[in-house]
Amino acid sequence: MISTYLKPLAEVDAARADHMTFLAELEDGGYAVTAGRMDPPTGGIILLDVDTEAEAQELMARDPYVRRGLASYTATGWHPARGALAGYQRVRKG
Repeated sequence: MISTYLKPLAEVDAARADHMTFLAELEDGGYAVTAGRMDPPTGGIILLDVDTEAEAQELMARDPYVRRGLASYTATGWHPARGALAGYQRVRKG
């Protein structure tokens, strides 16, 4: 998922702690593989381990950034073929 901030960075940052808690929940559930803010900070990227785009959109609809109108997400499918994530195996907890 690629996010785009819809509000000034100061407003986004005011909700960052809640967003980070949400990401931790995705990680704990085995859905988030990695995440990070873009540079320059115009949005971020979250690599999700899900079966469908609909599942990804459903998860991200719960993000405090989305709920507060601070960011929107675009899904981009990807299958790692090389590098550190080549051969990645799903770890779903619960």
